Amino acid sequence: MDTNAWLALAALPGMGAHRLKTLTDHAPDWPWGFLAALPAPAASALRLWLDHPDKSPLQASIDAARQWLEAGPDRHLLHRGHPAWPALLDELPDPPPVLWALGDLAALSGPGIAMVGTRKPTADGGRNARGFANDFASRGWCVVSGMALGVDGLAQQAALDAGGATVAVLGCGVDVIYPASHRALYQQLTQAPGALVLSEHPPGTPARPAYFPRRNRIITGLSLGTLVIEATEKSGSLVSARLALEQGRELFALPGSIHNVQAAGCLSLLRNGATLARGVDDVLEELGHWAEAYLPRRAEPQAAAPVQISSVPDAPLEREPDALLAALSTTPTPIDWLVQQTAQSVSECQQRLLMLELDGRVAQQAGGWVRLR
Repeated sequence: MDTNAWLALAALPGMGAHRLKTLTDHAPDWPWGFLAALPAPAASALRLWLDHPDKSPLQASIDAARQWLEAGPDRHLLHRGHPAWPALLDELPDPPPVLWALGDLAALSGPGIAMVGTRKPTADGGRNARGFANDFASRGWCVVSGMALGVDGLAQQAALDAGGATVAVLGCGVDVIYPASHRALYQQLTQAPGALVLSEHPPGTPARPAYFPRRNRIITGLSLGTLVIEATEKSGSLVSARLALEQGRELFALPGSIHNVQAAGCLSLLRNGATLARGVDDVLEELGHWAEAYLPRRAEPQAAAPVQISSVPDAPLEREPDALLAALSTTPTPIDWLVQQTAQSVSECQQRLLMLELDGRVAQQAGGWVRLR
């Protein structure tokens, strides 16, 4: 499907991100398969656009999108099938159908770590945000956050200062600066090499409170793990923490004093199972295996070891005709790594995994897919 088709789907009435994900996962033929599977109002709207685009309200939004995209080389619209589409988002139950992007798409090529926290960090929290972000960026990791006041902005500024990659996901259009006080940071995020601004909302969309919790699912969804620097017990950062766990991603938190109200949320996360992060090495020790799909290949990649072991004595891996099954082991493997190793598309991998799951040969667990037999 081309960009116009994805824009049309995203604008259909009554079709949210979750319903579109459920539909597109079945990979129906375009457009007849979609017309047959869509609910009546959405199918009628799509048919009108296909037959008489000049009479369809969908065409106006498509024309506006095209006009915005053609205004500069740093403007992009991402969707499934786009070369820069982040495969990790396909693991979410409700990924955005399209993502508006402003800046350098190379920011999406490395492993991502979400860094979130309070808008009013202590001096120690601010130092930690800058220090962790600088270290991540220096080691080739992309710092993903929301350009918010406090920890978010400090982390992304530190990543930029280190010459590293960073992605800001906004709860408004990519051309809307929110908060306004981050104008200088926004300009760097849209102009610096390795920096990018993303949003699921069309350009010109103002910031609204309801958009920010949904924005958080993209921040954590783009990342292999989420690090909470400082957070109160009712912080919005705990929403991101919950989303990271629901998405099967690793969750990390910095410890703090029991007398510091800004550390109460992190202490609660640690008490409930989050991984303690004393430094960047603690995070990379947990995430290093998953990052192999992004980082430069070493002489002996960590991810290659499980593939050489088979629990089925009469079916050795070297004679395994199914490359996808051969790439799986008892260790959960994310789908983006499978895509890279098998040279198949995300859709092909998902369809084959479904068939193997129905056959009782694989299963999905937190962190990816495992081989059962």
